Order: sequence, then structure tokens, then C-alpha cells
Amino acid sequence: MTAAATLSAQEIDALAWDKQDGLLPAVVQDAASLRVLMLGYMDRAALRATLDSGHVTFFSRSKQRQWTKGESSGHFLDLVSIETDCDRDTLLVRALPHGPTCHLGRDSCFPHAPGDALAFLGELDTLIAQRERERPAGSYTTGLFERGVRSIAQKVGEEGVETALAAVAEDDSALAGEAADLLFHLQVLLRARGLSLADAVAVLQQRHGQPHRGFKPAE
Repeated sequence: MTAAATLSAQEIDALAWDKQDGLLPAVVQDAASLRVLMLGYMDRAALRATLDSGHVTFFSRSKQRQWTKGESSGHFLDLVSIETDCDRDTLLVRALPHGPTCHLGRDSCFPHAPGDALAFLGELDTLIAQRERERPAGSYTTGLFERGVRSIAQKVGEEGVETALAAVAEDDSALAGEAADLLFHLQVLLRARGLSLADAVAVLQQRHGQPHRGFKPAE
């Protein structure tokens, strides 16, 4: 099934609700980093609440009630897309987290799962979003947000030039450091404009396999 931000009533009815007493396991994945964040269960009402509200909602088997992730902590999971597996008995939910997902304060309920560079960028994006909301005093990132988009954009330009100069100088250590600075400030700039890393990744996904100006696809 193709990932989408919504499911029709017919698609919901076609899910294999009878296999597990009206519940479906829902694997939640960070839409930016693709890191697995948690596993929950949804009944029909929780799935509809997720689609209607845009906040990932589950059915608690222990409390026997519906609950929205973040309803107490404020660490909501904003729905990006949802799809089912080939047997229609498991849901894959991609979402953007507002802060830690795990009740222990961790980004993921699976802290020892293998991570990669993309996963870290997703975690950094989440932290930057938190800094933008909370504006903790003394934070370098807070200072960037308070100076505004124009100042952040200028910083991105400076880091881009420094990255290019390091590459021309064939200084790989400096290149890695400047590239790290560029990535960080670019993520801050995206957030300052109300965007996230996931928005840039979505554009790359749309462009994948499509010819661009000055580019000839490999044959």
C-alpha cells in the first residue's frame, strides 16, 4: 500500500482487525531520520483519531482506553504518513516527534538500535525544533533564532563559502568540520522558516530518478 497522510473508510475497513482482537500493531518511525521510535497498538477509533487530529494516537491495552502520545508530556508525534504491510495487519506510521518519544526521556524506545548518520541528523533536527520552541537562555541555537532569518541565512552563506574553500585547499579535516557547521546552520534556517529536514528530504525523494538541468541520467 502506498504511504499517505490519510486512509479512506473503505481502506480502514479492509484492514485485518479480526486477527488480534480488533487491534493492529503500529510501528512509529521518525519521518526525517527513519529511525524506529516506538511500537504501539491502534484500534479503529485510535486510527481515525490519528488521521483526524494529525497526532499519533493509540489504544492502551493496560488502561483499556485511547491515548494520544504526548497528551501528558507535550511530546506529540505529528503524523506525516501511514501505510500497512502486505497482510494489512500491521501499520507503519511516519511522524515528526516533538521532543523525546520514550517515557524515560530518550529519543527512541529502542536506544540500542543501530544508528547512522541520517538518524543523527533527524535527532539534531528534533533538538533544534525544541530549542526554537523553548528558547533556553544561554543556548547558541536560541541566539540564532532570536537574531532572525536574515542573520541565520548570512551564517549559512558564510559556512557554505568556508566549506568550499576547505575543499579547494584539499584539507579534508577542515572540510568535514565546515560541512558539519553548514549542515547544522542549514537545519536551523529551515526551522526558522517553519520547515524541517523532512521537507528537504521530501523534495529529494520527488526528484529521485527525474532528469534535471545539466544532468544526464546514467544509462
